[in-house]
Amino acid sequence: MKYAIAVFDIGKTNKKILIYSDELEELTSSYLSFPSRNILRSDIDAFLRKEKLEDIDPNSLPPTHEYIEVEDSHAIEDWIVSSLKKYSESYPIKAIAFSTHGATFASIGKNGKLSFPVLSYTYEPGEEFHQRFFELVGDAEKLQVETATAQFGALLNVAQGIYLIKEQFPKHFENTNYFLLYPQYLGYLLTGEIAADYTYAGCHSYLWDFEKHTWSSVSDKLGVSEKLPKRIIHPYSVLGKIKAKIAEATGLPADVIVTGGIHDSNASLLPYLIREEGKDFILNSTGSWCVIMHPMERVFFEKEEIGKVVFYNMSAFGQPVKTAIFTGGLEHDAYMDIIKKLNRIDYFPEFDLKTYNEVLREKRLFILPTLLKGSGQFPDSPPRVIEGEETYSFEEITNGKRIPHFFNNPKLARAVLNISLAIQTRVAFERTGAERVSTIYTEGGFRKNEGYNALISSFYEETEFMLSNMKEATAFGTALTAKAAYENIDIKELGSYLEIETKEVKKTNFEALEEYTEKYLKYLK
Repeated sequence: MKYAIAVFDIGKTNKKILIYSDELEELTSSYLSFPSRNILRSDIDAFLRKEKLEDIDPNSLPPTHEYIEVEDSHAIEDWIVSSLKKYSESYPIKAIAFSTHGATFASIGKNGKLSFPVLSYTYEPGEEFHQRFFELVGDAEKLQVETATAQFGALLNVAQGIYLIKEQFPKHFENTNYFLLYPQYLGYLLTGEIAADYTYAGCHSYLWDFEKHTWSSVSDKLGVSEKLPKRIIHPYSVLGKIKAKIAEATGLPADVIVTGGIHDSNASLLPYLIREEGKDFILNSTGSWCVIMHPMERVFFEKEEIGKVVFYNMSAFGQPVKTAIFTGGLEHDAYMDIIKKLNRIDYFPEFDLKTYNEVLREKRLFILPTLLKGSGQFPDSPPRVIEGEETYSFEEITNGKRIPHFFNNPKLARAVLNISLAIQTRVAFERTGAERVSTIYTEGGFRKNEGYNALISSFYEETEFMLSNMKEATAFGTALTAKAAYENIDIKELGSYLEIETKEVKKTNFEALEEYTEKYLKYLK
């Protein structure tokens, strides 16, 4: 082994470090969970000074104007340094690369440190806040076309997070020299270099102009054009070398490079872009969020997609990627946690075609989205369960006040749940142009969900559905960027290192699937 690569895969909760050899073989890995924190607004400066604060009970949150939700940035930063120190003792690390979840940024003050905590994108500042934002920057539907960004709830785009600081914390805003996107902020901690990469800038931020390949007019309207990096780099380029302070703290040599950084969904897509170069395909990357991605030649929206959560990512190669998302894994786990607890089981019921066909024929049981308000393909739909003539709100179910009778049959309940998730996926497929592709890959957590995969495959008779078993796809895609950066080679030349195991999903004959789907969608109109 000539050298090793350290990859940090920063998910919303779980943060991983993986060590790869120069031949892109995974050598070891570890992870920790760092949930976001709720802190009082009066404690912001104390948090920045790293003073120990008591967490607010999430079950009894104060009014929105009294607290904010932030990432546990100090703990994350300490973990990054300690992890590098630990693994530098066993592996000749020469390159470090970051991939991170979306919609997150850091405010860098005049002293080079955080001037405001790193906001959590799940923080909801209220409907009036969103109205004020669009009054300032423009109509949401026009911005969807201009910036390829869909309207979300909470702080699921960087521009609204920046606006919150400007509007509600003007002193902290004035003290901010730069707003750095999350992967480049973590790279900045190690190198001191200021930059942005287009995969993150172009990920539903409102800040990226896909046509001009630079910051959008929204940055001017927010008054932050001078606070955004002028240097825009490839995710597979070199951001810089580690600072002497970091080298001393970790035991790494001073010539270790840090890459440009990359958005996590784009890191997952990268191996497929290299392997399937020139082919038309869709990647269904499943986890807490199901992210359906279709590489395109240009940005365009159909009329019915305007106002829906359909947007574009920017791939590692600077290519528009039509994207539709929904909280598939979150919904699956939320309902299955209730069902498993209710029935005192610790497993997921297996796929049983007879049970699924029974649900489809009878058309009386439905689990409807959307758990995270303002997200997904049905952003205005309140989460609920329908059982014949009865309707149960998700709140009633979670509080134990009223529970659908069929939840006492875990096999039946999971069938209804998987059908719901499959229909949501189908809508996302349609909004990303699935009818035009010959192959759809599904990777991630739902790869092992037999019922779900049988359903989505049955929606398209002529389309080949493949289950993809690329271990740690996000981390591996990120490792590709590090190898290309360190060796200064064209990343497209790394195709020989790709080993994507695939398995075709056989078509299954479901009864009355179209009729059930039609009734399901009527509930959401």
